[in-house]
Amino acid sequence: MEKSLFRYIWTHSKRDQLLVCAVVLVSQPFYFASLDLPRQIVNQAIQGEAFREGQATAPFLPFTLSLPEWLGGASFPIFEGFEVGRIGLLLGLSGLFLFFVIINGAFKYWINVAKGVLGERMLRRLRFDLFTMVLRFTPEALRTVKSSETATIIKDEVEPVGGFIGDAFITPVFLGMQALTALFFIMVQNVSLGLMALAVVGIQFTIIPRMRRELLRLGKRRQIASRQLAGRIAEVSDGIEAVQVHNSYAWERAEIGQRLYQLFDLRLRIYNRKFIVKFINNFLSQLTPFFFYSVGGYLAIRGTLDIGQLVAVIAAYRELPPPLKELIDWDQQRLDVQVKYDQVTQHFSEERLAPTLLAKEDAGEEAPLVGPLVAEDLRVSDPHGGVILNGVSFEIPLPADVALISGGASVASLMAQILARRMTTFGGRIRIGEQDLRQIPPAIAGQKIAYAGVDPILFPGSIRDNLVYGLRHKPLGQRKEDEREALRRIREAQRTGNPIENVADEWIDYTVVGAKDEDDLDRILIDLMKKVGMGNEIYLFGLAGRIDPERDPQLAEHLVEARRRLRETFQAEGMADLVEPFDPQQFNDQSTIAENLLFGVPTSDAFRGRNLAENSSFRSAIDQAGLFDELVHMGRQIAETMAEIFEGLPPGHSLFEQFSFIGAEELPEFEAILRRSRSDAALTKEDRTRLLSLPLAYIEARHRLGLIDDKLKVQFVQARGYVRQEFQKVEADVEFYDPEKICAAAPVRDNLLFGRVSYRVANAQARVAEAISAVVKGLDLLEDIERVGLDRQVGTAGRLLTAQERASVNLVRCLVKRPDILVIDGALAPFDETRAQKMIKLLIELGRGRSLFMVLPNDRQVEDFDILMRFGDGQITTESNAGRTSEASEPQPANAQRIAGEVA
Repeated sequence: MEKSLFRYIWTHSKRDQLLVCAVVLVSQPFYFASLDLPRQIVNQAIQGEAFREGQATAPFLPFTLSLPEWLGGASFPIFEGFEVGRIGLLLGLSGLFLFFVIINGAFKYWINVAKGVLGERMLRRLRFDLFTMVLRFTPEALRTVKSSETATIIKDEVEPVGGFIGDAFITPVFLGMQALTALFFIMVQNVSLGLMALAVVGIQFTIIPRMRRELLRLGKRRQIASRQLAGRIAEVSDGIEAVQVHNSYAWERAEIGQRLYQLFDLRLRIYNRKFIVKFINNFLSQLTPFFFYSVGGYLAIRGTLDIGQLVAVIAAYRELPPPLKELIDWDQQRLDVQVKYDQVTQHFSEERLAPTLLAKEDAGEEAPLVGPLVAEDLRVSDPHGGVILNGVSFEIPLPADVALISGGASVASLMAQILARRMTTFGGRIRIGEQDLRQIPPAIAGQKIAYAGVDPILFPGSIRDNLVYGLRHKPLGQRKEDEREALRRIREAQRTGNPIENVADEWIDYTVVGAKDEDDLDRILIDLMKKVGMGNEIYLFGLAGRIDPERDPQLAEHLVEARRRLRETFQAEGMADLVEPFDPQQFNDQSTIAENLLFGVPTSDAFRGRNLAENSSFRSAIDQAGLFDELVHMGRQIAETMAEIFEGLPPGHSLFEQFSFIGAEELPEFEAILRRSRSDAALTKEDRTRLLSLPLAYIEARHRLGLIDDKLKVQFVQARGYVRQEFQKVEADVEFYDPEKICAAAPVRDNLLFGRVSYRVANAQARVAEAISAVVKGLDLLEDIERVGLDRQVGTAGRLLTAQERASVNLVRCLVKRPDILVIDGALAPFDETRAQKMIKLLIELGRGRSLFMVLPNDRQVEDFDILMRFGDGQITTESNAGRTSEASEPQPANAQRIAGEVA
């Protein structure tokens, strides 16, 4: 980046800066005229100087063009004006003053809007430039730079920089011109008063900036301390598991408290300094009116200065302090922002960035990375200067399957990182054919080399989004977009140096994976997920997923048909007791009371749990059905039973999970409610709501407290109509069940069952799962449901998936883009040895004709590899695998002899 903030601003915005500055210059004559009008109003209209010779009228708005004295001083009347009386002149001049006020206000409005737009455009450019540099961080820089600090810089710390950009050139020009115009006007009225004002202004601009230097130093320290606080909070958040395991809450609280105290102390010192400077600045600003009133008044009394001039001077000076103060503030902001900008440029220093920008080459046009992999005088040192590899040379023919046997040392992982370009700080040279590994453009390397490390990196989104991440290199087709909005978006992108590509366009390159379209790609993804052992998980994710009937009406119809077929299967095979179906005219014993009353699925939290009990529409519905008091009474019975059951039990007891109405921490609250429930009148509205929320989660078949009889069941079924009627009035976020339709808010599994599995039948869940699987396969719906499973959200950093699932997704993401070189470094760690061995065979099988480098701890899993690479004493030895070839080779130093001809 440019080291100078002003050079950066001028480089990217000089056209807009000059345009606004031109408008500022154009506005100054109007500003000067508005300063002169108060003098004319007082002297000519109020004091009557325009009528001094006894005339009844005077000209209003005369316009005469006068030449300077050195050109003869001739005058040329252009317009003689309108003849008006004294009142007419007063009103005319006052109206003209108001007109210039409006004109000046319009100029200020346009200038401020233009500055704001310019600042926002430049802020967008600056943030994008910084993000682009984040993409250029070297692997070594990524290990030392805290992501939270980088995000804080781009999001928060450049915000004031962006706010200043619009003011960088325009504000000093605008405010300076206003101040100079006001000073010039005062000088025109009286030189002495003008010199006094100029002297005070000079003192202000000399003293105040010097006093603010300490503020800059303190502000820099505060900025660094704030950034470190954000980084530390992120560290604790990322390592919260260690905090909880080792009970270090108190120490972490004390450590953050100390940092907050240091920030408080810095801010306090900044406030003290800031307001001392402000006090002195205000004093100097008020010193000039003192001179105007005293000296100007004396001159007016002596007759050397008329009252109109004094009034005009005072009025003009009223316009002088604001721009001067803002100019001083601008100078302070300039220094402060320059410090922030310097901090940003230091964070994104050149030594942290890769030497080249993201290239635009198309990897599809490049030759594959095959041929001899040659290392020449390879040298690697640890951070303390210790030698890890010393002058290593070797040659391996590619494609090949190479096992990097670590033997418990980390050097094998370092070698894997070097081959995957995840480590660039090494000496010597590595080339593939004639291409230097470090000189391969990033775009080419990103498509032809894949790396799977021990910590899979998944982004928030669906499994599908993560699997196809390596296929999104450039837009390959445009989605339909409003033409005017598209032109505006592209125009703004060009003005701010942002990409013109639309993220909504088609970015997935189907040709890389060999797919025809989106459906074909899904089939390939599902097939690969099955091969790595995640087929059952994808199927279960699909059953737990949801579909949109409007988006996929054909699948919705098939699911309704599967629902009927499943019901027929249960009836035909004597399994009808496994599932109690949803029936609009029947109470469902396997469902909660809330679900029976709603007969649908809430789509927002406002209609779930306690929020439902607090909902006025719901309360009105159950009150109309005569169930409100009944449910409150039922809640009291549940609370009494739970208090009796849980008495004396520790908080983690299994009964709390079985009876999930009340948590251990809520028991004292409900015990207090029970003590107040001797009479209904004693219960508050809050108490009744709390009691009402308990039976809403009650399931008769599961909890078996005997609270629901046949009469109540009938009442609950009748209440459904009242609930639906009330909810439809307010358009509540609830999707109601319909036996002939799919409920988009319910999972696929619930739509297939359209009921609840019985709690009374042993092993019902497993038997129902088998029946669902049979029907799904029989109707050829398996692939559709697995496709729904690809929509499963992985969460932040993939935390909604298990370690094995994250590793599997990461491996498939690497396989999908069909790299020429696949490097596996600890990616199989979550799997047991048997499954890991199967995964190795799979990776080798899927990578036929391509290269695989895998870090292995020992020789137990090397039988399928072509070449074995061993590490020890700063050297590398390679050998062709005897188990893979018909002729075994003795291990030998890699830098002693080529092994290309020995590999089968």
